[in-house]
Amino acid sequence: MVEKESGGFGFIAASWPLAKERSTIVFIHGSGGTGHFWKAQVEGLAGRVNTVALDLPGHGRSGKDGKDDVADYARSVVQFIEALEISKAIPCGLSLGGAITQQLLLDYPARFSAGILVGTGARLKVLPAIFETIDNDYPAFVEMIGKFASSQKTGPAVLELFRKEVGACAPRTVYGDFQACNKFDVMQRLAEISVPVLVVSAEDDKLTPPKYGEFLESGIPNATRSHIMDAGHISPMEKPEQVNRAIIEFLDRHGL
Repeated sequence: MVEKESGGFGFIAASWPLAKERSTIVFIHGSGGTGHFWKAQVEGLAGRVNTVALDLPGHGRSGKDGKDDVADYARSVVQFIEALEISKAIPCGLSLGGAITQQLLLDYPARFSAGILVGTGARLKVLPAIFETIDNDYPAFVEMIGKFASSQKTGPAVLELFRKEVGACAPRTVYGDFQACNKFDVMQRLAEISVPVLVVSAEDDKLTPPKYGEFLESGIPNATRSHIMDAGHISPMEKPEQVNRAIIEFLDRHGL
C-alpha cells in the first residue's frame, strides 16, 4: 500500500501507478474519517481491481475546508477522480460516503459504471444530541460514536482504531459532515440510478439499520444487497473478508 497526494487530496492506493485497463474502486469514508478506514479493502481487493481511498476535504492529509453539503463533497470526489485521471471509476462509500456515492450516481451518471453503498441510506437524519455533543464535549462524542458504530461482538482493537481516526478530525469538520448527512435526502430519486449497485447492510448496524439497506435495494432498479452478520455500522473494519467477498462477487456478476 502506498500513500500519495494529488490535486490537494491525500489518498492511499494498493499500488502506483494505476493500471489503466482495470476498473478502479474509489473508496469514500464516513463522517470524521479518512481513507485509512478502507485499508482492508484497498489491500484485499488489489488483485481484482485498482483500489484508492481518498481523504475528503478537511480530513486526513487533504487540504481545504470540510463541507456541509453532500453535493459539494460529490464535486470534490469528481475533482479527485479527474486529478488522478481515473477512467473506469466505481465509487464505494460508507455512511456519509454512501450518500456521496448516491449523489455521484445521480448527478454524474455518465462517469460511473456501478456503485457500492455500505452502511448508508437514501436519507440520513441526525439526532440533535450528536450535534450538541460535538459542540460541547468532543471526546465524549468520539466515545459515543464508537459505541453506536460497532457491533457488541466486535473486538476492542478495531473499535480503538475507529475512535482514533475520528478523534483526530477537527470537531468543526465532523460537525459539517453530520450537517451534510442531516440535509441529505434522495428517497424520491433512487429510481434515476440506472447502473448496477451493491448495497451492503449489517445485522447490528444501529446508525443505519438494515431497513435502510432494504429501502435502497427496493428503490434502485438494478440493486442487489449483501447482508453482513455479526457486524455494525463499520462492517468493512469489523468483517473485512465478508465485505471484500461481497464486492468481488458483485464485480464478477457484472463483468466489472
